[in-house]
Amino acid sequence: MDPVSTEPAPGVSGGPDAPDRNGGGRAARSAGAGTAARGAADAEGRAGDSAESGERMLPLDEHEKFSLRMRHAVGGFVDGPQASVEEADHVLEELAGRFTEAVTRRRRALRTSWQSGGEGTETGSDTERLRLALRDYREMTERLLRL
Repeated sequence: MDPVSTEPAPGVSGGPDAPDRNGGGRAARSAGAGTAARGAADAEGRAGDSAESGERMLPLDEHEKFSLRMRHAVGGFVDGPQASVEEADHVLEELAGRFTEAVTRRRRALRTSWQSGGEGTETGSDTERLRLALRDYREMTERLLRL
């Protein structure tokens, strides 16, 4: 088996049309609930970071808040174009900051998951832990590249 298998981990559905745990298919995955998100959530659970156990980079309430603010900025363009664009700039700045924080937390959890072992001879369980960590890094990278 290749060290970074493309086979889904136990509990992670694999096919492109496989439904997510909420019953959604392709549309749900495009909204951030895909296989990579589930793999990331599983790894976060393994790393013990309960704040990151959701499938989204941002909690749903924050997602809705940013979406509402952007809709408000766009809707206010006719009456106040300058204020509208300034608000859109603030929304993007805050959203980018939140994503940066989420990725930093996720990376910290991933790093903890594989650095906890000692140096020296690798055992089978060490190799498996490293394989899972590499898979999770790959999945997170692919997820970010799809944004």
